[in-house]
Amino acid sequence: MEDTQFLTIIQNVFILTLLMATPILVISMIVGLVISIFQAVTQIQEATLTFVPKILIGILTLIVLMPWMLSTFISRTNELFGYIETIIH
Repeated sequence: MEDTQFLTIIQNVFILTLLMATPILVISMIVGLVISIFQAVTQIQEATLTFVPKILIGILTLIVLMPWMLSTFISRTNELFGYIETIIH
């Protein structure tokens, strides 16, 4: 296996990881921003107020997007194994 082929495989794995994590992280960031604005406006400085909603929204996002994430993961993994198979033969 050449260096470029190895780097291509690693690049595809990193892209898949980013593709899976991005929706949850973006939605959690938006919820955290909204809660921070709410805290600044009302001057409520409770540290746990940001954690619980972000965790709940992250879990809800994961549940809602699970079919898409699973199908994307399976198709990308099949493509990756097919690419590895062409390298070996």
